[in-house]
Amino acid sequence: MNKIVGVIGCGWLGLPLAKELLNSGYRLKGTTTSKAKMDTLKREGIEGFHIKLNEDGITGQIQNFLEGLHILIVNVPPGLRGDNPENYVSKMKFLLKEIQKVSVKHIVFVSSTSVYGNVEGEITEAVAPRPISESGKQLLRSEKLFSEAKTLNTTIIRFGGLIGEDRHPIHHLAGKSGLKNGEELVNLIHRKDCIHIIKTILENNYWNSVFNGVYPLHPPKKEYYTNEAEKRGLPKPTFEKSSIKIIKKCIISKNFLNNNNFLYTSIISKFTI
Repeated sequence: MNKIVGVIGCGWLGLPLAKELLNSGYRLKGTTTSKAKMDTLKREGIEGFHIKLNEDGITGQIQNFLEGLHILIVNVPPGLRGDNPENYVSKMKFLLKEIQKVSVKHIVFVSSTSVYGNVEGEITEAVAPRPISESGKQLLRSEKLFSEAKTLNTTIIRFGGLIGEDRHPIHHLAGKSGLKNGEELVNLIHRKDCIHIIKTILENNYWNSVFNGVYPLHPPKKEYYTNEAEKRGLPKPTFEKSSIKIIKKCIISKNFLNNNNFLYTSIISKFTI
């Protein structure tokens, strides 16, 4: 296998993904916004490029990065929180313009289940998104930019909340009181399964498709986070009964699972103190 894959955004998800694809026989190019991380990419055998997507353009050698790619994985979070949020759609428009100058035709666009907003019930890929957050709205508009580009074969992955050995919401929620969303259902996925989904898409040529990426287990948040706190010896979060309507949404990875694929890494921690 000599296919060259590019990963825009070699961060918490992108770097382990690039390493896994490299180990599977692909050649890898990767981008980072940190000059210090360039040495890390080099040590891992990834051809690194110092590139930053901005709302008014792109800094760095974007054409050198894109040149020769067979597949491009766009793994750039919206980054709309904080004091200086930038327009994510503008960044993606600049990126798409550069992509259309080269020969790469296959795109994996990493999106989020936030595009579904407050849609209730079981949510498969057939359900029309109705985002309510600004990040959800900009992600959906960016999805359409790529999926409607006639020269590209774009597959969208909408991941739920990302967790991993070094990243779990309970560390933020531990000991908090007065939480009001305890009856909502969790829609989470482990980083290992995120990588597994992307790798499976590449191996099976699942192009021009949309995939939800959520582990098929959806306990209420109160139950789930209480148990996760207990396992780690952390203070339990406390939840109050909400006086407003609880949106119970259960996001199903129907398109992935219906292709005789599986998710292997449970969101239930095996950690014990």
